[in-house]
Amino acid sequence: MDILAKIAEEKIKQAMENGEFDHLPGKGKPLELEDLSHVPEDLRAGYKLLKNAGVIPEEMQLQKEMISLQNLIDCCYDEEQKTRLKKTLNEKRLRFQFLMERRNMASSAAWSAYRHKILGKF
Repeated sequence: MDILAKIAEEKIKQAMENGEFDHLPGKGKPLELEDLSHVPEDLRAGYKLLKNAGVIPEEMQLQKEMISLQNLIDCCYDEEQKTRLKKTLNEKRLRFQFLMERRNMASSAAWSAYRHKILGKF
């Protein structure tokens, strides 16, 4: 162990003895670790930044909207409104297909492996 690690260990032990860690938020609760193994290393920082900011990729937003529209269609009794909703849903589906083709997601091994998990989140 090098000198810096020893100094750090001593500081941590001293802080523990002084009770400086006793009232931290989340004490006694398990850490929520994120599995970023499916994200390439060079993109992880950007991914984390966007996720923390509440920004999701356009295709994920479209999927959420498509699911909501389908739920509205399923509950709708007015045929005129149902027709408008179906038209909007078809437009979203076309936009989604265009995005997937443009990003070549269909041939992506990561997309194939995690597609069902991602869709399951919605």
